[in-house]
Amino acid sequence: MVGLKPSDVPPTPSVKFLSAGTAACIADLFTFPLDTAKVRLQIQGEKAAVEAAKNIRYSGVFGTIATMVKTEGPRSLYNGLVAGLQRQMAFASIRIGLYDSVKQFYSNGKESAGVGIKILAGCTTGAMAVSVAQPTDVVKVRFQAQLTLKGVERRYKGTMQAYKAIFRQEGIQGLWKGTLPNITRNAIVNAAELVTYDIIKETILKYKLLTDNLPCHFLSAFGAGFCTTVVASPVDVVKTRYMNSPLGQYKSAINCAWTMFTKEGPTAFYKGFVPSFLRMGSWNVVMFVSFEQLKRAMMMSKQSLECTA
Repeated sequence: MVGLKPSDVPPTPSVKFLSAGTAACIADLFTFPLDTAKVRLQIQGEKAAVEAAKNIRYSGVFGTIATMVKTEGPRSLYNGLVAGLQRQMAFASIRIGLYDSVKQFYSNGKESAGVGIKILAGCTTGAMAVSVAQPTDVVKVRFQAQLTLKGVERRYKGTMQAYKAIFRQEGIQGLWKGTLPNITRNAIVNAAELVTYDIIKETILKYKLLTDNLPCHFLSAFGAGFCTTVVASPVDVVKTRYMNSPLGQYKSAINCAWTMFTKEGPTAFYKGFVPSFLRMGSWNVVMFVSFEQLKRAMMMSKQSLECTA
């Protein structure tokens, strides 16, 4: 057995909730530069981005990272990390941590649920998470998009200052900007990610290809990352463009998508696909492996405390 053994007692909802948020933060620490590169590639071609970086062009994920390090320094790869960690504690805790509970609710407490129930549960927790964590996502994206070059005025100087500035300049709706495309995106992402992970893991265990250990979790997470990227990329690009846009540039998320299609063509919806997959694939692996181990570690600690009490 590679890693901790499964607990005899199923993890409680509170253990899943805390484990999911913590595991997502661990995954963000490892993969944040890839996410920042993805954002830069997705907004490349926008008027504001072109004017701010007239002589800078990004090409490919590793080329983008190299260009950022060369022109802005290595710290630029972690622009928005604080907001990113805030987002994961609020966001992943709900969308991943509550998934099993919502799945059981929809299936009336049955242990095995059909694909339809799993998709519905994934969409539900994804939408719930966005409703709570949207302001953190807006701030994260804007930090990742802003250049840290000499002579270029920074849009925001700190995380809390960003929240205040957005609220002051754009009102409460500014903090929830892009909520509709983000709900759409995360309902799709959550359903694809969690359902695919569930199905791959269950298939591996059913046919006894692997035991319930790290290699099984790794393969399931990698497969889930690829499927999710293919499904979610178009919505993700629109979400990033819309949330990063200045007030008045786009009338709505649909207008943003239509503008992209007419001016840049259908391939614009898959801008940053490679960094999206590299980021989502690696993020899924780190997150799900950490999540499974954290659940087991927390249940072992909980049982030990109960025994000594």
